[in-house]
Amino acid sequence: MPAEIPTPISHPGETASNDIRRRLAKVEPHALRTFTPSLAVLAKSAGSYHWTPEGRKLADFSSGVLVMNLGHNPTRWWKRVIEYLQLGGLKTAGEFCEAVTLNGYNAVTEVETIATERLVALMQKQAGGKKCEQVLWAASGSEAIQKALWAAMDRRPGEQMILSTRYGFHGKKGLAGAVTGSEQDSERDSRVKFLSFPREECLNVARRKQPIDLKPYEAELNKLWTEYGNRICALITEPYLGGGGSFHPQKEYIQLLARFCREHDIVFIFDEVQANFGRTGSLFAFTEYGVEPDIVVLGKGLGNGVPVSAAVGRADLFANMHYGEASDTWSANPLASAAVLATLDEYETTEVMGQAKKLSAVIEKGLLKLNELPIVAHIRGEGVVWGIECAPIRNTPADAVAKACVEACYRGDAEGRAIHLLGPLAGKVIRVSPPLVMPVSEAEEYLGVMYNIFAGVAKRVG
Repeated sequence: MPAEIPTPISHPGETASNDIRRRLAKVEPHALRTFTPSLAVLAKSAGSYHWTPEGRKLADFSSGVLVMNLGHNPTRWWKRVIEYLQLGGLKTAGEFCEAVTLNGYNAVTEVETIATERLVALMQKQAGGKKCEQVLWAASGSEAIQKALWAAMDRRPGEQMILSTRYGFHGKKGLAGAVTGSEQDSERDSRVKFLSFPREECLNVARRKQPIDLKPYEAELNKLWTEYGNRICALITEPYLGGGGSFHPQKEYIQLLARFCREHDIVFIFDEVQANFGRTGSLFAFTEYGVEPDIVVLGKGLGNGVPVSAAVGRADLFANMHYGEASDTWSANPLASAAVLATLDEYETTEVMGQAKKLSAVIEKGLLKLNELPIVAHIRGEGVVWGIECAPIRNTPADAVAKACVEACYRGDAEGRAIHLLGPLAGKVIRVSPPLVMPVSEAEEYLGVMYNIFAGVAKRVG
């Protein structure tokens, strides 16, 4: 039976935005985007803000989707991207410019080589080891996950089973989709077995600070090893459950998984597509969690808006793949390589991480104040990525409360201060993840705006 086509989203007083939404709904299926009740139409963006076609200003508390760590359209970053592409200045030859090719399929460019060398060098320095030896480039997070899993599965004949932590999100394509979610999801790959993730143990900030009992998780791992043994080729997890509701585990849990892989010679894959480049408090989350994976998967903030991702890991793992087995049209394209280099420049020459640390403290303080409201059940997070779990109130379920909060923030307060948020994660969790460069004073102001708006929602639905 065909799915019911939803009525295009519209908002009062948004003539231009509503027209754009209606036009797009005629020529683009709604399945292309994740549901967000505001469905903001963005005319332009700068720093930590968006503007609608009507000129309304929205404070961006989503960073796209944890992509714009350096903010929207940073001038210095854009100049560097262009410089890396032009390699010394724009020259014209008739109707065409002499610049680096934008697609070098089955060819090599120097900008790709430099980007790869610098990323490897940076990650080896951060890890304090040598496992980050080579880069498998891709264009999206799910593609890089798939390539990492292919490398693990090609390692030894007959080793095809993958362990994945339950309720994670690694993508929607192929094997990336197979290791996402849990056993209850449809079209599950029989080679994938799921592990328990300590959601109860990290339900909120206070619970995460308490010691975790690892014995049940150790027993589960040992049982799987007894049952499947050497058929297990890889274990994949992420620093925190992003799409699964913003659950940030104790470091000891992640260290247990890494130790299990090391003891049984299993490839340990760490998916930090959402967490890399400062989100969790360190440049790379694996250093924050005290582990050294065999393959680290990067994306989102890696290109600050330009589509690029990477699986960075051991050369011996990637060596088992033959020509063409990890290639595609856009991997390591010069535009993406230039964006990576510009991103690396920013982190190496500015105080992005110092600013992120200050911003993290402000966000934590502001969000914990929301616990005073009856519509908020839990606050959890780290660094500059947090989740607000909404609570049901009277006859209004938690999912509906979360939706109402996102819509109310989009409409803004009496002074016209509005906040752009993503659609609720796992139904009832609202993610808060502004650019790392958002000024502290502005973050404080808009967290206050958020509190008052949430309080208004609580009064209205309660």
